[in-house]
Amino acid sequence: MAAAKPFEPLDERFPFGRQLGIEAAPLVLINLFTVVDPADEAGFLDAFKAAAEVITKAPGFISMQLHRAIGDSPTYLNYVVWESTEAVRTAFTDPEFLAKLPAYPSSVVAKPHLFQKVAVPGFCVA
Repeated sequence: MAAAKPFEPLDERFPFGRQLGIEAAPLVLINLFTVVDPADEAGFLDAFKAAAEVITKAPGFISMQLHRAIGDSPTYLNYVVWESTEAVRTAFTDPEFLAKLPAYPSSVVAKPHLFQKVAVPGFCVA
């Protein structure tokens, strides 16, 4: 996720940059991180913490939870609830946040994607 390395799309047909152009509220940012080199895991967590210290203070931030895949999978899932797409755009262009990105190890691949709740009668509410 280093500044010189762009995010990779989770969905090639609808990349993150295109999603940021759609006004939606509220929404969830799912960021799927892969730490390709196991030796970079501690560096990833340190960089994540530094970036999270900025993101969690951003206007429109609601909550965040980082998850690690079970077993030997090098995959992490970050689940962030935001008030709006505008809040995500503002946070992701904040110079203080951008300054944290180069600390991510080069083997880390980030795939952010935006979602909204879906109502399924009898099962889920939106």
